[in-house]
Amino acid sequence: MFAYMKQKPGFYRQVVTLAAPIVLQNMITSTLSMADTFMVGLLGEASMAAVTLANIPLFVVQLFIFGVQSGASVLISQYWGKGDRASINRVMGVALWVALAFSTVVAVILLICPVEFLSLFGNQRDVVVMAAEYGRYAGWAYVFNAVTMVYAATYRSMERPKLGMYVLGVSMCTNLFLNWVLIFGNLGAPALGVAGAAIATMISRILEVVIVVCHMTWNRFFRVELKWLFLPGPEMFHRFLRYGGLVVCNETLWGLGTSLLPTIMGHMEGSTEILAAYTVASNVEKLCTVVAFGLAATASVIIGREIGAGRGDQVKSIGAALDTMAFACGIVFGGLLLCFVRFVAPVWVFPLFKLSPGAVSAATIMLTVIALVMPLRDFNGVNVVGVLRGGGDVKAATLIDTGPLWVFAIPYAALCGLVLRTSVFWVFLYYVVEQVTKSAIGLWRMRSGRWVRDLTKT
Repeated sequence: MFAYMKQKPGFYRQVVTLAAPIVLQNMITSTLSMADTFMVGLLGEASMAAVTLANIPLFVVQLFIFGVQSGASVLISQYWGKGDRASINRVMGVALWVALAFSTVVAVILLICPVEFLSLFGNQRDVVVMAAEYGRYAGWAYVFNAVTMVYAATYRSMERPKLGMYVLGVSMCTNLFLNWVLIFGNLGAPALGVAGAAIATMISRILEVVIVVCHMTWNRFFRVELKWLFLPGPEMFHRFLRYGGLVVCNETLWGLGTSLLPTIMGHMEGSTEILAAYTVASNVEKLCTVVAFGLAATASVIIGREIGAGRGDQVKSIGAALDTMAFACGIVFGGLLLCFVRFVAPVWVFPLFKLSPGAVSAATIMLTVIALVMPLRDFNGVNVVGVLRGGGDVKAATLIDTGPLWVFAIPYAALCGLVLRTSVFWVFLYYVVEQVTKSAIGLWRMRSGRWVRDLTKT
């Protein structure tokens, strides 16, 4: 039954070698993000709700950048299998142009009219005004971050995943230190509150770009050719839009859909408590999914490389093996999360964030639902992002990732939260609706075997 789990010698060692730096990178990022949330939470629930509100459109930018990364990775990993370094430069150039254009537009909007823009996502004036203080600085942080993420994704697609771990590790530690200085006014600095958190993030992202430029200049493994980076050519733009564009569309639509949930919560009764609870729950979820994220990125690189090298017949069993590993990881981490919710969070975590009883109840509900659905969530992440997308089946991956969210989950959440005015428990069951539907369709597509495609052929 599980004969496909027996792979060629060294396969699982290779998976661990590629996945470990990515897992560690995301572990560092998620842990420090939790610390960041904790620092802002010390200012009160309103401050934490304000940061959550400002991060709704910024989350879409983040997902857009991730989509550009993923779209570029699909092509780069296959070009890496062919040994075509010139095309890798061109793909990276296209990805940089696209990511910088979108992130800059959002940053300008948040700079010029932050209150008006963020009022679309929440209805409490004091929270919106506070969110605007954060957003006008944090928007520019993602402009700089776009450069880092595209460059790190390029190296990860060439089986060099440690670069992103080092760069983001330095950046996040810097961010944490500057948060301590600027939020609370330590070391003689002014206490800037939520604006200080945004400025700290922006400075740390600038540091990322400095590190990337230095690495780009001095490394010998892969030479960046500026002529191809700045002028990648219309043929590569067309190829990226044809294949990578679907991935960007996928992540943007998924980001928009996911952002609608806190938007719905932001218009519910008791929205400040609910948004504060959602902030804590989402940060804990990120910690629990770092292994699945690492497996997804690893699956995309390995499968893309094998297809590019002309070994497409081998990737079906590889995809099945990695999907099974993801499901097993989901069982383990889902169980650990249930223990965390029952025994650890009420004693140590919720009091740290100074959550009110209502926020504690909402956070407990959200984390319990996330834990119970974790096996399907991890399977879906690896299957869609790693296996199907890495195999070149970008159109089906997009439909599977976004269809259940927009057709079933979001309408359900809006009906419960805005029309029927139910409790947050019924609203958050949207998570179950999305993951169950997605896993059923995704499993069918993976087992069909019609997802192996060479995207580098002219």
